[in-house]
Amino acid sequence: MNKTFTVVLIVFALALIAYNVTMVDFNNPFQGDSTIALIGIVASLCAIILLLIFMTSKKIKDKLEED
Repeated sequence: MNKTFTVVLIVFALALIAYNVTMVDFNNPFQGDSTIALIGIVASLCAIILLLIFMTSKKIKDKLEED
């Protein structure tokens, strides 16, 4: 996976977070569609964290191969 594809995936995950935030009913966040939206937000955050870890490990690998 190259860097641009990873950045596109991160942007897509941020767009999903923005969409799911609009779906949350802040008066009852754990009922109905709000629960699904909260799960979507958490899943998108996990995807972003995994992609950032992947990018960091790729940088470390490239640096080790230089030496």
